[in-house]
Amino acid sequence: MRLTRRGILVLLGAALCFAFGEVAGFPLFRALAGVAVGAVLAAVATTFVQPKVEVIRSVTPDRVERGKPALASLVVRNGTTRRHGGFAASDRVGTEANEVQVRPLAPGAEATYHYELLTTARGRLQVGPLVLSRFDPFGLAHGDRTAGGTAHLWAHPRRHQVRPARAGYPRHHHDGPITDPPLRGSADLRAVRPYVIGDEVRFLHWKATARTGQLMVREYADPAQLRFTAVLDTRPAAMSPAVFEEAVEVAASLLYASASAGQHCRLIASHGIDTPVDSGLRAARSLLDELCLVGQDAAADAQLVPAALAATRPGGILVVITGPDADVAAHRWRPDVLVRLGARQSSAGNGLIAASDAADAAAKWNVLQAAPA
Repeated sequence: MRLTRRGILVLLGAALCFAFGEVAGFPLFRALAGVAVGAVLAAVATTFVQPKVEVIRSVTPDRVERGKPALASLVVRNGTTRRHGGFAASDRVGTEANEVQVRPLAPGAEATYHYELLTTARGRLQVGPLVLSRFDPFGLAHGDRTAGGTAHLWAHPRRHQVRPARAGYPRHHHDGPITDPPLRGSADLRAVRPYVIGDEVRFLHWKATARTGQLMVREYADPAQLRFTAVLDTRPAAMSPAVFEEAVEVAASLLYASASAGQHCRLIASHGIDTPVDSGLRAARSLLDELCLVGQDAAADAQLVPAALAATRPGGILVVITGPDADVAAHRWRPDVLVRLGARQSSAGNGLIAASDAADAAAKWNVLQAAPA
């Protein structure tokens, strides 16, 4: 329990009234001081007893796009044998607070309240704990207690409508659709190499063995699907924080569209993130979770592509997302599309997209993907 700002001012006014009444000899001011002190004491007595209720809060869904609300359900139950007075419940998500006015509850009664949790920032946001507050009618004091525990809400980057990457044809020769992941045993011959301990005997290549004089085995690989890789520049000097948020939205849009279209996707960031996934909505969600937490965490002298990954260029389509003036010539990978965010002049063509923001970049990407190959 503590006094509000109004309660403190009322006490100070009571002290001044009492002092003036004593000095000037006006009983009316002393009476006003007594009334004010009595009101504050009554407020303290009202809010001293904290809410004694059972509170359960649930959040649905646990993943939303930034800027879109999640729905919270608050179940309040009075498990006592007495009528419980009303109070206010405040629930916080990130830096935003949501207040619910809980009505008085009869003994054993239960009430459910629904409210929206707004997500103004990208990230893994903590929801709660709930703060239950009781106020007196004049707002002179209030008592708080926490309840309900905490939950987490994933605020994914905003996604824009983009076409999936046009990555050519699948690198397999089978007719008809393929499964994702490929069925066990569906494999293409990739190479014939010397036998090493642990290889399966059924893969021995007898003709090559007879020709070379040593055991040779067939090396198989699953039929490779279309592949898409996005490289996100997380160097602090590459772009401002506002432009970086736009770059994250571009990466989220492209990766989600490509993974949903059946392409194997991979996210690489300058500070060392390397997240390869299969295709499908579950894989797309794991990439969005990764982008939820990504920040401009690369060292000041870091390269666009981490040295540990730069030796081998990923297969399929490669897209690099960076700032308007960032240096991208220091790595050995040649991207199929270079996206520069925060550019003063918008343009698209020859594998370069210069855009002012994510929506502009998405529109230019769609134009490039719709153009004849």
